[in-house]
Parts: sequence; C-alpha cells; structure tokens
Amino acid sequence: MKREGSPKVPTRSKPSRRGSWIGFAGLAWELLIVGSLALNLVAIALFASPSLDEGGAPPLDFDAEASVAASAALVGSKHSEGRDEEISVSSTSGSRPTSKDAVINLDHGDPTMYESFWKRMGHRGDITIAGWQGISYFSDVTNLCWFLEPEFDHEIRRLHRLVGNAVADGHFVVVGTGSTQLFQAALYALSPPDTPHPLSVVSAAPYYSSYPAVTDYLRSGLYRWAGDASAFKGNIYIELVCSPNNPDGSIREAVLKSENGTIIHDLAYYWPQYTPITHAEDHDIMLFTVSKTTGHAGSRLGWALVKDKDVAKRMIKFVELNSIGVSKDSQFRAAKILKAISDGYELPNPKNKYKLFDFGHLLMSVRWKRLREAVKVSGIFSLPEFQSSYCTFTGKRTETYPAFAWLKCEKEGVEDCENFLRSHKILSRNGKHFGAARKFVRISMLERDETFELFIERLSSLT
Repeated sequence: MKREGSPKVPTRSKPSRRGSWIGFAGLAWELLIVGSLALNLVAIALFASPSLDEGGAPPLDFDAEASVAASAALVGSKHSEGRDEEISVSSTSGSRPTSKDAVINLDHGDPTMYESFWKRMGHRGDITIAGWQGISYFSDVTNLCWFLEPEFDHEIRRLHRLVGNAVADGHFVVVGTGSTQLFQAALYALSPPDTPHPLSVVSAAPYYSSYPAVTDYLRSGLYRWAGDASAFKGNIYIELVCSPNNPDGSIREAVLKSENGTIIHDLAYYWPQYTPITHAEDHDIMLFTVSKTTGHAGSRLGWALVKDKDVAKRMIKFVELNSIGVSKDSQFRAAKILKAISDGYELPNPKNKYKLFDFGHLLMSVRWKRLREAVKVSGIFSLPEFQSSYCTFTGKRTETYPAFAWLKCEKEGVEDCENFLRSHKILSRNGKHFGAARKFVRISMLERDETFELFIERLSSLT
C-alpha cells in the first residue's frame, strides 16, 4: 500500500552488462590519466624550483608515504595578513630509502630508530584491547584529570622515579594528544581571561620551530608569539624553555626574570639516551611526550606535570573542550610500553638485554661519532660541542647526544644551507624557522639505520 505523499520513483531501463563495463572502463581510464598527470606535476615541482619557503611560519610536521618519486614539495599559500603558511609534504617520510640516489628526508623528527628495539622486545610491548574496554568517556572520575587512565598515571610516575629526571610526586598529571596539545593547553591556562591585550609568548633563539606556528595558529586574543626571549622588553610574558633545546641540544634556563612572568618547561628530550641526567627537574609546568621518550610518535600522546591545581584544571578544561579527553587506546598502549621500559631495569635479571635507554644511548653515541667524522672529512660544516657530565641514572660521566644536529654550513659562497643540502637530495629544516641564520639547518638523528647510513655516506662526499 502506497503511503500518502510518498514521492514517485522514476523507473530506468536496466543497462546491458557490456555497456556497464564499457562505461566503467572509460571512467577508470580517465581517472588514471588525471591521477598520472597530477603526480607528474607534483614530481616536476619538487626539484624544478628552489625552496619556496620565504614566509615567516615554519613547515608543519606532516608525514606521508606515497608511491610517487621520492622528493619534497613546499607549498606556500598567502593569507590576508600577508604571512606565508608552509606545508612540507614528503613521500620519503616514514619510508626506507629505495636506492643510493634516494632523497634523504631529515626534516622531521620521526623517531623510527626505535623500531628495531621494539621488534626485539617481541610481545613485551604488545596489548590486547577487548571490544568492550574503554567505551566510556571517563577513566577515573575521582582524578582531577578525569580522562587519564590510572595505569598510565602509575607508569608515568614510576618511570620518572626510575630515571630521576623530574619530580612527579606532588604534581598533577595531565594527559594530552602529544605535547603540542598540552603546550596549547598551558598557554590557555596561564593567560588571564580578562587581559586587554594578548599575552606575549617568547623563547630564546634558536627556539623550536613549531613554537611560533602553534602559538599563533588559533589567532587567540589571549596570547601571541613575540619572538626571541633575549630581545623581549617587558615584564608580563610566558617564556618557553626547551631543555635540552630543540634544535641545538643545549641545556637551557629561563632568560627572563620577572615576578609577573610565567614559564613552561618543555623537557621532551631530558632522557638518558640524549643527555646526562644531572638532577630531577621540579618546575611548575613540565611537558613530556611519548614520541621522544619511547619512539611511539604514532600514538600521539604526551603528559604534563603541573604543580598548581587551578592551572591543571584550566589545562584539563582546554583538552576537554578541544577533544573531549584523550584516546584510551593510546593510553592503554603507552602504559604497557612504559611498564616494559621500567621492568627492563627494575626486574632482577642480569642477562636482561631489553633496556631502552641503554639501547638509545649506545645508538646515539655511535651516530654522533659517525656524524662528527663525516663533518671533519667534508671540511665545510661545523657542529656544536658539548661537555660531558655525571649522569645520576647511569652512575657515570656521559656526553650529550641530541636528537637533532644543529649543522652550520661554512662553505664559502653558501648562505642557505638548506638549499645547498637540497641540491644533494638531503632534506633538512632551515635555521630561519628557529630564529637563526640560514647558514644553519636542523638534521634529525632519529631515522632508521638505512637512512642514517646513506646520509653519512653522502655528507662525507660533499666538498
């Protein structure tokens, strides 16, 4: 029986099977032609022109695997205020080099060097999540951070006690989708809501290239990027202190001193594989990330240790409004990963080979030795020097092996080191994005062995 007012559906004659296949084949061929032309145009743009990065904002860390020719394209788009936004897209990110002539992408800090360690760990880092597990928005309603999984909270505090790099007791743990979200949450929490002017956000140059972009991304009326802390004039601000510093690996302290200023300490690299642990940091806000601690960048997880309860509440409110909490699946996995790391050191087993920080420290020491040898052979680059210090975690003096190399091109006539390396199919990040000169570039030391070995071989051949 037909309902009142129901629309009449027109009838169509059924096409023949042969006609359907012909139409489908024609459509598929047209799509193939268009796709092929698009890929070729991208590939031509990659090396046909020099870097199009004349704007003020740094490239975003966007990784993508593709089957097109291994290369990079920098695409600039003008905005109404005249600033250039850049997106660095590279088909080499996350993949192994396919030949001796392949493009080497060391622009991103993609920590794939840890992959071999976790493969050797076998099932020690594996988890099984039941279909019913973690369905609720809530993790622990008795915790100030109601979306923080109790087991992840426990393993965070356990790991900090083991390493001795930060005081976790007496601090609230706030979990976020990577330390980037927590950085934004901290800016929100520290900015007075009734301020007549945006609060200035500063960091001493060379600073992490994403600080300016992330700070100004939302064009908030609460805060704005104000550049190099060393050149800042004023007594009301938020200062970002990254230590060890990204990009140059130096140990940092706050540059500005004012009772009206506040500080966010970014301690993403304060772990034994990168630097000697000299003491437990005990600051008001300390940011950490799973990606640089364990190598699990794909889990998109970070945590903050926060002293003040009201600041922690505002950070939690930001995450709540921004993403309604943080993935429980990522927290389940991270809790198991952190547990495996701590177990490797705390469980009595004299033959235990599953020690992450030992693995990372040894690998980084070998890589830095190889890099310094390659720089010496080429004779056209220079690197920062670091002093050894006593590490409370290892119980001996150790050197600093930063996650990034701050490489300076000393070659006569070369003013832009990024473009010089690009001409030799080595992708790096220009010093201008860090508030420094173009003679500097940041080089990731965290890629897979195959990529790093090819980089060292090619760098040694440059003159």
